[in-house]
Amino acid sequence: MSASWCYMRKFYTDFSIKLYKPFTTRTSICRYTSCRLCYTDNSNKGISEKKKVRPQKGAVTYESATYDIPTQPGDKKDVSCPLPRSYSPDFVEAAWYDWWVAQRFFTPEYGEEKGRPRQKFVMCLPPPNVTGTLHLGHAITNTIQDALVRWHRMRGYETLWLPGCDHAGIATQVVVEKKLWKEKRQTRHDIGREAFIQEVWKWKERKGETIYDQLKKLGSSLDWNRACFTLDKNLSEAVTEAFVKLHDEELIYRKNKMINWSCQLQSVISDIEVENIHLSKRTQINIPGYQEKVEFGAMTSFAYPVVGKDEEIIVSTTRPETMLGDTAVAVHPIDLRYRHLHGCSVLHPIDGRHLPIICDESVDIEFGTGAVKITPAHDKTDHDIGRRHGLPSMSVVSRSGLMENVGAPYLGMKRFDARKEVLGDLKRRNLYRGSKSHPMTLPICSRSKDVIEPLVMEQWFVNMEEMSQMGINAVKTKQLTFVPEYHQKVWFNWLKSAEEWCISRQLWWGHRIPAYLAFDKNKGPEKNVWVAARTHQEAITKAARLLNLGKEEDVVIKQDEDVLDTWFSSGLFPFSPLGWPNQTDDLNKYYPISLMETGSDILFFWVARMVMLGMKLTNQLPFSKVLLHGLLRDAHGRKMSKSLGNVIDPLDVISGITLEDLHKKVEESNLAPHEVDTAKEGQRRDFPNGIPACGTDALRFMLCSYNFKDDEIPMNVEHVQAKRHFCNKIWNGFKFVTSYTDTAVDLRVPLSQGVDVMDKWILSRLSNLVDLCHEGFVSYDLQFCTKALQNFWVGDFCDIYLEYSKHILSGDNEAHKESTIQLLCLCVDTFLRALSPFMPYLSEELYQRLLVKDKAVSICVARYPDTTQFPYRDRETEMLVDQVKAIVTQVLSVSSRYSVRSSLLKVCIRVSPESGLTNPSLVRTVQILTRCQSVEIAVSSNIPADYTVYHLDNQTDVGLFLKGMIDVNVETDKINQKLGKLEKKFAQLIKTSEKASKMTSEKHQKLQNEISDTKEMIKRLKDSIKELEAMRDGM
Repeated sequence: MSASWCYMRKFYTDFSIKLYKPFTTRTSICRYTSCRLCYTDNSNKGISEKKKVRPQKGAVTYESATYDIPTQPGDKKDVSCPLPRSYSPDFVEAAWYDWWVAQRFFTPEYGEEKGRPRQKFVMCLPPPNVTGTLHLGHAITNTIQDALVRWHRMRGYETLWLPGCDHAGIATQVVVEKKLWKEKRQTRHDIGREAFIQEVWKWKERKGETIYDQLKKLGSSLDWNRACFTLDKNLSEAVTEAFVKLHDEELIYRKNKMINWSCQLQSVISDIEVENIHLSKRTQINIPGYQEKVEFGAMTSFAYPVVGKDEEIIVSTTRPETMLGDTAVAVHPIDLRYRHLHGCSVLHPIDGRHLPIICDESVDIEFGTGAVKITPAHDKTDHDIGRRHGLPSMSVVSRSGLMENVGAPYLGMKRFDARKEVLGDLKRRNLYRGSKSHPMTLPICSRSKDVIEPLVMEQWFVNMEEMSQMGINAVKTKQLTFVPEYHQKVWFNWLKSAEEWCISRQLWWGHRIPAYLAFDKNKGPEKNVWVAARTHQEAITKAARLLNLGKEEDVVIKQDEDVLDTWFSSGLFPFSPLGWPNQTDDLNKYYPISLMETGSDILFFWVARMVMLGMKLTNQLPFSKVLLHGLLRDAHGRKMSKSLGNVIDPLDVISGITLEDLHKKVEESNLAPHEVDTAKEGQRRDFPNGIPACGTDALRFMLCSYNFKDDEIPMNVEHVQAKRHFCNKIWNGFKFVTSYTDTAVDLRVPLSQGVDVMDKWILSRLSNLVDLCHEGFVSYDLQFCTKALQNFWVGDFCDIYLEYSKHILSGDNEAHKESTIQLLCLCVDTFLRALSPFMPYLSEELYQRLLVKDKAVSICVARYPDTTQFPYRDRETEMLVDQVKAIVTQVLSVSSRYSVRSSLLKVCIRVSPESGLTNPSLVRTVQILTRCQSVEIAVSSNIPADYTVYHLDNQTDVGLFLKGMIDVNVETDKINQKLGKLEKKFAQLIKTSEKASKMTSEKHQKLQNEISDTKEMIKRLKDSIKELEAMRDGM
């Protein structure tokens, strides 16, 4: 691999000479006889290499190799066989994970020494749902956490990363109910609660390991000895204990309140399971249970006649069917239009009830007519107004989504069918006043896709006031901090306005609420009490006391049928897996945990509840720092959604998948038929050739290369492919270095203190790498680490130092050769250890094959490079080599621009006497990297007159002998042709930009970037023409 390649690609792009395609498979022998980056050994044993069949046009394929040496799970991989010709994730990732687990590297006990206490680093993985497979949102959480955990482990910390799986009440029940209906045409009610729960457990046992297998495939260094499930016995006991304690302190109670109800699921759902769809106009939407689409986004107006007056009040609503439950009409008290109607009533046109006209300051005078209908039973704002004015709450939509408490013909009618009937009734009575498009937010159940129905029901609630204040104070006193800090403001805003938390769900799968309705059997159930208890007997004892009964035998109790919100058990996760409420060794050693890392979208649903429940139940914060990453988007900036076809399984990126198999996954999902078609079309557009196999390391490295602290993270599969190419670059560079090491190199021996400036330079760059990685981890800016690693290996090590070292390694100076090999191995060893948290498989594979003395048993537990061990930073030397790179860039630019082979060029560099560029090593470096015919240094003298001179800076000019090599007229014609095409393209782009108002912001930005790039290209071509004219004048 020529060092000049990385410089040339820039100019290829700039001047449209050819498309730069990095790291393509070599099919011919390298023209550089001394280049060992192309080194292969055809006698590989234990390796099967396969070349994929000729791909269809546009598809990306890679040569693959597999590890075929028989190895028992847990045994160490055999690294005696030679490496395959090119990087293959199938080969690299084989066998290592089972060995890591068998060696107990991931347990906090590994490396423990008596009398030598270590710092601790503890994290818990946000427990993924047991419902099936991971998506890339899980992958980014997992990768960030694993990188941090591995970094701390390599620094000698006692490290624990807790794995777990969430029972996911609603999600799991929905999946199993659909499966039951699909296979047996039965509902859960057909088979009963106990039998249904058994069906769910069977499904969990079959599917539960899928999540863990995926986490292992991602290289997650979790302590599997402590893996837990939120319905495990000890975690269930913790949930019961938490509920009983909070109930006994009257922080949990039952009350009537408005909640989010899903008619399809027949359950209350949490806010996070409500998907708010923003509609800008009338929109027809498919709703479960309806054959025809239902219209939303329309504002309907109708009139209420004023009782005893020849007047009417016009009100508007987006839900006409709820007018059957209206109990008042409200106006603002200062609205002059209705002042004369204060105290009056209106006549309900359908059932004849008299509804009072009330005054409330919450009414918006400017909206519509300034009068609003009040339906306390089906609207939160109306419910609050109704409570303030003592209005009756009349439910007209049942839990099944059917009309109730209404007369014929509405009784038993579906709610959205009733909407049409109400409109017809109003028209027949001449009270309909029109309908128009109206922007609105439609709350949809994310699980069932049904429209949420606000209902007033008696449910279990948690009082958030006291615990919210505890969470606020923790941040105010800096006991709890956020990264990024701006989430602190959002935290305050939410906790200050936090309402009661509804924790009951009308499901069968989950933690059954440990509350019992009790009454005296002698007096009947009319007089009853609710008690919370850990056991049936405790419930009887508590109930007897509350009912003032002398005999416990007189108590009749029945446990609540409902289950707890999944977030309640998840809120205990930092301490329940460690043994709470029992004072276990793990709880005493590892609680509180060190850091909570998760997505910013569940800051309140999970993080806030962990903080509040942790402080209330354990009297201490569950963690002191929260690291939040943004929401993963697709390449188009869209939220990832199954119905769009842009949800990506990490294993499909790791192992590759065809478009046909992507389609099959969609067809086998629970999506509706029309959603399947939409998803498949999205897949055809985004992945026309499927997804190529990129491997775990490439995926992890790419995910950590983003600034994940941004609110949104754009994910593009092509970026993973680029990181796979980087893996291949690491592979080839490693093979080159190790082809010169026959015996183990001792890195403890002091480095040669020679005068070779390039040795000093690479040591300085290595020190810089170590510094940047340390800073990136400390600040949680992992993208700085990945950038530093890639820049060092590609730009510094492979493209410059390796190329420079070839003449030494092929020379006769054995001492210089030995010191160079030592330095090469130091760079590789340090780089692999710095890389390990991001690419655990590739770094382990190569580390095990690196011949150096006294290395660790595994890179997982090797020491991470420490800044104190690399005091080699030399900025002055780095500046000199930067000048060399600028000279090389200029030479290669001219060579590429005019299609002149660099090996024919003679270079003369004019420098000032005090310039360090006169160093022979630097001069040799220029010649090596440019592969030019000769390089001369002119100190205090002019460059020969027949050379074309390029000015770099005040102290440096580069002269190139181009006489007779360039046909100025031909080259000018070529550039003029390109210039003409670009100018036409530029004119078309400008014309297109005039229609920017009709474009999406994404397309507009893309257009502006293209205009800017084309403009710059035109400028460069014009500069080239001027340059050619100057050459003609000088000839």
